[in-house]
Amino acid sequence: MFHILEREMQWRRENGRPEGFGSLRAHRPILAVGAEDPLEDQKMLADYFHGTDGLGGIHATHPHLTATKAYEHLFTPTLTSEGIEPAADCTGPDDHAFISSKLPAHKEILRALRDNEPDSITLVAVGPLTNLALAAAEDPETFLRVKEVVVMGGAINQAGNVTPMGEFNAYADAVAAARIFALTSPNPHTTVPFTKSDKLPPYPAKLSRQLTLRLFPLDITLRHNLSKGQFRKEIAPLLEGGSPLAEWVDAFMGHTFKTLERLHPGHAGDDAELSLHDPVCVWYAITSEDPKWVYAANSPEDIRIETLGQWTRGMCVVDRRSRHRIEGDEESASDHGLWLSGRAGNRIWRMDGSPAEGNFGDIIIKRVFG
Repeated sequence: MFHILEREMQWRRENGRPEGFGSLRAHRPILAVGAEDPLEDQKMLADYFHGTDGLGGIHATHPHLTATKAYEHLFTPTLTSEGIEPAADCTGPDDHAFISSKLPAHKEILRALRDNEPDSITLVAVGPLTNLALAAAEDPETFLRVKEVVVMGGAINQAGNVTPMGEFNAYADAVAAARIFALTSPNPHTTVPFTKSDKLPPYPAKLSRQLTLRLFPLDITLRHNLSKGQFRKEIAPLLEGGSPLAEWVDAFMGHTFKTLERLHPGHAGDDAELSLHDPVCVWYAITSEDPKWVYAANSPEDIRIETLGQWTRGMCVVDRRSRHRIEGDEESASDHGLWLSGRAGNRIWRMDGSPAEGNFGDIIIKRVFG
C-alpha cells in the first residue's frame, strides 16, 4: 500500500496535480508486525473473500504493482545495549512513507501510550483484537491511558457473517475480544473469560479506570456501502489518466465485487454493494465530535463475547430480560453470571447511527482520491 502511495504522489507531481497526503508526509505512520496467531483456537483466514494476499491475489495478477525491493529487514528486531530497538526512522535516499518498528505490535501500542499524554490516543481496531489483548495483559494501566478503543466487530441484532452468530473479528479471536470488553467493567473479573490455556495472566483486582470502547457491529457497518456503479463511475477518469492508486484499488476491488456476486447471486452488476465495515470506524475517529453520531438507545450496554460455545463462539451476548438490578457484586441464586449486579458487567458504547449513512460511498471515494 505504501509503495503504491509513493508512486501515486510521484505521478501527481509529474502531472501537475496536487500531491495530497500532507498528513502522511508530516506524521509518517509507524508500522509494526502483529501477532501470528489468536490467543486460543485455530487461526482463521478470510482468504475465501479477500484472496491469499488479502488483496484478491493481485500480487500474482498485477506484479507490476508490487514493490520490487524487500521490506522485511526493516522489521527484524535489532538488539542494542538497552534491549530491542523500538523503531527505525527511515531517512535518506531510501526514505519511505512509513517508519518501521522493530517491536511487536502490542509493545509498540504500549510504547505509544506511554510516550504520550493520557487520553490523547485513540486505537482503531479493524481486525481481531489479539494485539490489543496482548498489550492490555502485559501492562493494563498503561493500556488504559488510551482515550478510547474503536472496534469493528460483533453482531447484535444481525446474523453473523462467518457463523450464524459470529462476526469474523469477534470469532477469529473470541478470547481477545472478551478480555478487551472486560476492561470496560468496573470489576473486570466479573466478565473476563475462562480460557483453556491461561496464556495471559488475570487482570489486577483493582485498576485505576475503565476502558472506553465504541463498538461498530455489523448492525451499523452494513448500512455504509459502496456500489459497483458508484465505484466504476468515479474511478474511470482516474484510470484513463494513469493513476497508480486508481489502478491498484481497481484491481483488488474488481476481485471483491466478483466475490460478492458469487456469494450473493441476487446482487449483481452496478447494484452490487460492498459494505465498508472498517472505513466507517476510521471515519468515526476523524469526525467523532460530530453530533450526528448516534449511540444505541440503551448504551452503555453489558455486551459480552462468548468464548466456549460449540456453535456460538464469538457471539455478542446481551441480556434482553426485564429484571430488577441487584445491589452488591456477589453472585446470587437469581443472577447467574452477575448480569444484574450494578457493580459488574461490561459497559460498551454501541454505535447505531452516523452523519454519513446513505452517502458514505461518495465520502470515502473523495477521501481516498482527493
